[in-house]
Amino acid sequence: MLIVVPGLLSQIAAVAGFAAALLFILGLKRMSSPVTARSGIVVAGIGMLVAVAAAFLALGEIPDAALPYYQTNILLAVLALVLGTGWAWWSGKRVAITAMPQMVALYNGMGGGAAAAIAAVVLIQGPIPTRLILASTVIGALIGSISLSGSVIAWAKLDGRINGTWRFNGQSLFNGAVFVAALLLGLVIIAVPGIPAAPVLAIIFFAAALVFGVLMTLPIGGADMPVVISLYNAFTGLSVGLEGYAMQNPTLMIAGMVVGSAGTLLTVLMAKAMNRSLFNVLFSNFGGGGGMDESQIAGSQKPADAGDAAIAMRYAQSVVIVPGYGLAVAQAQQKLYELVKMLQAADVEVKFAVHPVAGRMPGHMNVLLAEAGVPYDIIFDMEEINEEFANVDVALVIGANDVVNPAARSDKGSPIYGMPILNVDHARQAYVIKRGKGKGYAGVENLLFYADNCNLVYGDAQAVLVQMIQALKDLGGSTHAKAA
Repeated sequence: MLIVVPGLLSQIAAVAGFAAALLFILGLKRMSSPVTARSGIVVAGIGMLVAVAAAFLALGEIPDAALPYYQTNILLAVLALVLGTGWAWWSGKRVAITAMPQMVALYNGMGGGAAAAIAAVVLIQGPIPTRLILASTVIGALIGSISLSGSVIAWAKLDGRINGTWRFNGQSLFNGAVFVAALLLGLVIIAVPGIPAAPVLAIIFFAAALVFGVLMTLPIGGADMPVVISLYNAFTGLSVGLEGYAMQNPTLMIAGMVVGSAGTLLTVLMAKAMNRSLFNVLFSNFGGGGGMDESQIAGSQKPADAGDAAIAMRYAQSVVIVPGYGLAVAQAQQKLYELVKMLQAADVEVKFAVHPVAGRMPGHMNVLLAEAGVPYDIIFDMEEINEEFANVDVALVIGANDVVNPAARSDKGSPIYGMPILNVDHARQAYVIKRGKGKGYAGVENLLFYADNCNLVYGDAQAVLVQMIQALKDLGGSTHAKAA
């Protein structure tokens, strides 16, 4: 006969929740390095499984009178878990590396939406024991709702379902008015006794918060999306932490605080990498084009053959490669690493230089290169390698634009002025692989493309790299790659 000690299941659930929180922290710590990132994801995933198991375990001591109510909720929770797991597994297996940013944006939004949904249930059902818990619930609902709708718009923009930036005169004032309205509604819910149980007011409050998330994200250009995604990641973590406090759930509180603080730090670091304030990111026109001093453009764009660029790299002593979104679009990372191994076999020193906001999300280029098997020890961040460009024989830029534009240093009229860039123009020779003569997300000409030491190789990155590899093979056996 099994004897269950009263409160034992709750105690086990509490210990399991604490263990889950520790696994979240350990997983996040391991994600900070490319070497341990994969295991960090696994550890955090195990932590999530433990947290879910703990939540179900705590239901083992429900009073008999409340059992019918909880049985319905448990069935709904299991159904949600099955559907969510199935969809995540299916979509995760199918997603291309180029679509990873929009998937991350969508997952961020789902986290914020879940926190907002919890708050909605608490606000409408009540009663809420203290005013402090009520305030925590309302603030979490506001932030979670903004994260949900804003992340969905970020996903749609990254996925090409919404093109360009949507702006109108007086937009900042209108957006501010919507936010103030949502804030005032939240204050009324907190301040007036009995209001939390009024569904109509709660619905209007959530609607205003969701609308503000949409309005805040629509004007933001694609070049700022890495910062925006990390910002909504921070919002999601903060809302989860607040709802965890409202529910008196330590696991949610710890997980939310960890994600929120990490997302906030990442947002600040990325804004700093662009030399812009967060306010400037959210309310300026960086991604919408801008003027520049045309007098700075001297010379002309000089095309080059892929084979000539490959031979120049083959006989160089040092080569630095700058990956950009064009590399991801072409799915050319495998061919790029094949080229790198051939150059290394010919005793050419090869390094990668990654700008903090290259790609469409934080770490996008690092993930891309890791997928191809590029060793971590030849991948360098901007601050680690920027001073070396003056001594580099050849710099190869693949699909990057604004992050290598010297106008950021010299043109005060440029929308990217002051943004730290990779010093590709300081290399002895630069080759840029571009699909066409289009501009970057900032909408300005790139002065690098007109420099005397720069040539452009036009074409899809995959096709161009195949030509480069063939050119090296045609030189003879000395350039064949070593066995992997």
